[in-house]
Formats: sequence, structure tokens, C-alpha cells
Amino acid sequence: MRQGEVAPKGSWIGNPTGGVSAPEAVILPDPARRFLRTAARLEALSAGHPMAEWLGFMALLARAQHGAATALGPVAGPAPEAVRQAVEARMPPLAADGHRRDPAWRLTLRFLLDGFDASAVPAPVRDVIANLRDRDAAALEALADDFLTGGVAPADVGAALYVAAALQVYFSRLAADLPVEALRLLPERGLCPCCGSTPVAGIVTASGATPGARYLHCSLCATAWNHARAVCITCGQSRSLAQRGIDGDSGAVKAETCDECHSYAKMLYQAQDTQVDAVADDLASLGLDVLVAEAGWLRHAPNPLLLVG
Repeated sequence: MRQGEVAPKGSWIGNPTGGVSAPEAVILPDPARRFLRTAARLEALSAGHPMAEWLGFMALLARAQHGAATALGPVAGPAPEAVRQAVEARMPPLAADGHRRDPAWRLTLRFLLDGFDASAVPAPVRDVIANLRDRDAAALEALADDFLTGGVAPADVGAALYVAAALQVYFSRLAADLPVEALRLLPERGLCPCCGSTPVAGIVTASGATPGARYLHCSLCATAWNHARAVCITCGQSRSLAQRGIDGDSGAVKAETCDECHSYAKMLYQAQDTQVDAVADDLASLGLDVLVAEAGWLRHAPNPLLLVG
């Protein structure tokens, strides 16, 4: 693992007609493309990968998420006045731990479970799916609450994987319909301005109006929001950041470590690979997590599909 690399400094990008281009503060998800892109990236990354079978399974799950996101009917989101009040209070309008969920999210879960070919998954997975099908609405809502508050019981971790995937679809669809012009970044910049969840990874852009800008990608609703580079997303310090990677790889995925709070977060670089995807590349780079953890840093926040899987 490469160590001691200085975190790259962010800077504003000039445009051809003069002046400075500011990055968009918030980019809402596109549910019609978000999960399909992750599935395709997982399939590409699985070729020759030591965890090819598992990545292939996660690609199947992402394709089922895509099917749910594009096939199900609309979901009622918060009223414009409720969004305005939340933003004025510097709160996320879809706060994951306080949002009153529409029962439609359970239809998403059912769609995901129906999307798996029983003959294509191992017997333990079939057992988990059968168990979920047998749970009533109250039990499913309780499991969703446990997932969103970080209190999943060990016996439920398998079932919670599918609940997490369904909630990702549900919250992505809600976030996509928010009025982006009304949203504001939260005081705690490392949290999603739409649902208040932690990011799964950051992506440093290589194209568009502001190449070099860093966007954090929400682990729940897939919203992306601009965050200053060379600043720890956990504690806000910049004195002791470093970029750490695995020798000999493409350099597209790195761990940004902070010696102030002893945390790290995954950062993806489009300049090294234009196809990077926050969820897929995070799942495919678990070897980097192991190396960084062994060196003494704790991850800023887990990927929900790893937390319960």
C-alpha cells in the first residue's frame, strides 16, 4: 500500500470566457440510471476478480433494484412546505431516521425478492428470501427501522440486506423528486443534504464544468453533494490527510486517511477511470479496506450493503 501521499489540493476552475465556475452544490439521483450503472460496473469489475461470484451476485441485486426503480408507480414525497421548513431548520427533508415511510417501499422489497431466479442463488439466499416473504408488514417496518438506526440484530443481517436494497430504491425515488433549487448543504458537510445519511464514497470529477470537484455520494438515496477537497469529511481537519492506495493498481480508488480523527473514506478518481461508480467500486475494493484497517484507521461509515451482508 502506498503511504505518505499528500492529499491533492482542490481549486476553482476558470472557464474560457473568463471568471470562475462554481460546482453544483447538490446533484439529485436519476433512479432510471443509477442502479443500472452500478450493475454494469459490478459486472465489468467482477471479471478476473478474486470475489467474482459475490460481485456477480451484487450485480444481480443492482439489476433487481433497477427493475423496481423503473417499473413501480410514483411514491408520494414530502409537501413543498415541509421541504422548505426542513431546509430552513438546516435539516434534511427526507431524514432517514425520522421520515414517515410510505408503505410503497414494501412493494419495492417484494419486487426485489420476485426478481431473483431461485435456481440461480445459493440455498441460504433462498431461505432468507422465503423468511422475508413470511414476515408481516409490522415485522418488515421494524426491520427497516432497525436498519436505518443501525440496530440490526445478528440474526437479521441476511434479511436486512434486501431491506437495505429496497430502501435505497425508495429513498432514491423520493430524492429525485425534490426541488433541487430549494436544497442546501447541511452544517455537517459530511452528511447527505436530502436524507442525512453518510456517503458511501467520494468521486473526484474529470470532466464537466468543474473538473477536479469532489462529490460525496449518499449511501442511501444516491444524492451527490459537493465537498471541499483536502478536508477530512469526518472531522473537517486538513492538517494530516494522506491518500493511500494499493501498489500496482490503476489509482482510481484510494483511501483518504486522517491522523486527526483516525478515520478514512474511499475516494474515486475519474481521471484514472471514467467509469468509476461509488457503490460498485467500493464493493470491489475491499482489499484496500483491509489494508487501511490493519494500519489503524477506521472507516468513516460503512457501505450499507456491507454493513448487513
